[in-house]
Amino acid sequence: MDSAAQWLASYDQKLVRAAANAKAASETLSRMSGTATSPRGEVAVQVGPSGALEDIRLTPAARAMEVEQLAKLILATAQEAQRSVGSQVVEIMTDYVGDGPALDFVKQNMPPATGVDATSGARPTDNDEDYFANPRVIV
Repeated sequence: MDSAAQWLASYDQKLVRAAANAKAASETLSRMSGTATSPRGEVAVQVGPSGALEDIRLTPAARAMEVEQLAKLILATAQEAQRSVGSQVVEIMTDYVGDGPALDFVKQNMPPATGVDATSGARPTDNDEDYFANPRVIV
C-alpha cells in the first residue's frame, strides 16, 4: 500500500509541474510578437503569437508602388513576421514539451520558409519562360 501512496504522490507532483509549465508557457507565449520590415522599408508589420496581424505601417514610399506590387510586399512582409514569431514559439515549446508529438504538431503548423510554395514545397524560379508557362494564381 505504501508504494501505491508513493506512486500517487509522485504522479500528483508531475501534474503540479505540468500545470505550472503550461501556465508559464501560456504567459510567455502571450507576450510574444514577430516583426518584419520590407527590404527598402516601405512596409513594417507586427504579428501576435498566433501569427495574426496586429499592426501595419506604410511609409510614403509605399504610395508610389503599384497596388499589386504593394499587396505582394505586404503579404511577404507579414509572412516573414509570422516565421519570426513561429520560430520563437517552437523555441519556447521545445523548452516546455521537449521533442515529441506535441512539438511536431507545433512545427507542422508554422508558416513555410521563405521562397517555398506551401502546397508543393517547390522553390520559385527566376526563369521567366517557366513563370509564363506556369503562372501562379493568387486568389
